[in-house]
Amino acid sequence: MLASSTRRQAARLSARAFSSHVKGDSLAGKGPIGTDGRHEQWREDIYDHDNEPKVKKRDGSYASIEKLRGFLNYERNPEPYRAPLERVMDWEELNPTEEHERSHTVTEKKIQAARCMDCGTPFCQTHQGCPVNNLIPEWNNLVYNEQWQEAIDRLHKTNNFPEFTGRVCPAPCEGSCVAGLVDSPVAIKHIEYSIVDEAWKNGWITPRIPKERTGMTVAVIGSGPAGLAAADQLNQAGHKVTVYERADRVGGLLMYGIPNMKLEKETVQRRVDLLREEGIEFVTNANIGENVDVNELRANNDALVMCTGATKPRDLPVPGRELKGVHFAMEFLTANQKRLLMTKEGTLESKWEKDNFITAEGKDVIVIGGGDTGTDCLGTSMRHRCKSVTNFELMPQPPMERAPNNPWPQWPRVFGVDYGHAEVEAVFGKDPRVYSVMTKEFIGDDEGNVKALVTQDVEITDKGPKAIEGSEREWPADLVVLSMGFVSPESYVIDEMGLDTDQRNNIHAVYGDFRTNVEGVFTGGDCRRGQSLVVWAINEGRGVAEACDKYLQEKRDSSYDSSQQVMGGVNLSSLSPKM
Repeated sequence: MLASSTRRQAARLSARAFSSHVKGDSLAGKGPIGTDGRHEQWREDIYDHDNEPKVKKRDGSYASIEKLRGFLNYERNPEPYRAPLERVMDWEELNPTEEHERSHTVTEKKIQAARCMDCGTPFCQTHQGCPVNNLIPEWNNLVYNEQWQEAIDRLHKTNNFPEFTGRVCPAPCEGSCVAGLVDSPVAIKHIEYSIVDEAWKNGWITPRIPKERTGMTVAVIGSGPAGLAAADQLNQAGHKVTVYERADRVGGLLMYGIPNMKLEKETVQRRVDLLREEGIEFVTNANIGENVDVNELRANNDALVMCTGATKPRDLPVPGRELKGVHFAMEFLTANQKRLLMTKEGTLESKWEKDNFITAEGKDVIVIGGGDTGTDCLGTSMRHRCKSVTNFELMPQPPMERAPNNPWPQWPRVFGVDYGHAEVEAVFGKDPRVYSVMTKEFIGDDEGNVKALVTQDVEITDKGPKAIEGSEREWPADLVVLSMGFVSPESYVIDEMGLDTDQRNNIHAVYGDFRTNVEGVFTGGDCRRGQSLVVWAINEGRGVAEACDKYLQEKRDSSYDSSQQVMGGVNLSSLSPKM
């Protein structure tokens, strides 16, 4: 067994190798990885193509793929994104198509699945790893054995939408992978989306029509990942489900908040169409509390599930905030995605584009705030052909390896390069991030447009960030995008329904129970939990559906018992003709 100090050193090194690596970059030519980006292969002779090839191991030898020592023999090699200079020229998905030169073969996917240790305590599927408790070692083993159809069945047991999480989830499961203690973790995210892509390609994902209906009706407000997961679970339980979405398309964050290069909208629509075939009804342009009466909604349904998300953005109240050209991230991303969809459908009108579209073309862009949304704003700006783009972060640059207060199996809070950072560096020659700065004011021109902003350097103290006097700098900026997260759900529906909120203005409901203070009204997702990951939204959607289903069963049983009691108290002779 490794000594304690040796284990700590190995964990630090593996965290650095895993997380400081450029996300989606190719490992071509490194170790046993060939110049084509896959493990090198060797066959006995030119006629030996009916059998599985021998693959190169870390020690340089070639042997058949085996799982017992897979994590020691083979390199972590997730399928790389398309090259930065290729992908910034279009809005297609970052992941390569099956025909692309960077796409992994079935053999390479088997090699990656062979690295799974099938450990006794798989932290990857615990609360430290996967919020939906995906049965990761089980479907890794099925992929290794080339049982792809069984793998999608196993994956769907815990995850309603693996084609979403496989693309947009930051993969906390990999941060808690046991192999990551002494080496690089298993490429779980890559294997997940490979399974679901294979399933869609082969027609294994088909409508599951509930055999029986309960006669109970549920209204789900919000069609983001939490709302869709709740609707799916409730529909499969036999209830009649109607989902209400205030936008013109179903999907919420999945449709308009995540750009096309991370999650193609055909992928979202494909799953929505499947849910519709299974019996779920979708109503768009339905803004509850505005053009749909919430009391009427409650009166016409046996239960109501609130999955409205946390859509109120954190603002930056500094001088000049009112200037034109300063926008919230979701304004920027949503307008861009709507334009892409309308262009593809041929419905784009010049007036809409003039009044609504926010372009970064030819502009000096500054994105304030990091995280996934900040990266999406960088990537979108690059595809608009911006003049320059800079990303401000309030906190210092993360360390290159785990800090003592960030041990395994926690997610490694270390320096990493995401797709947007890599694209900026490929085009402009440097990483766009500037750390430890805060914005002091926006400067406008004579026409009320932003033209620059002023920052101050900050230091982190026990009381929070502290501005450093005399460190002011001015930055040119024609477009400023505020990507500082979300503070809470919007309040107008909450107020109208009289729902209790917590100290952060989220809808108050206990996790696992999900009931609000209003009878028959449940809540889950970001509007209850606060801003979080898509995979946590699915977790909450499944949880709130289970609680709602239990309530509906009790309500139905109570109604049945009441009707029996009424019938039992009736004088049946009074219903008979007089003799």
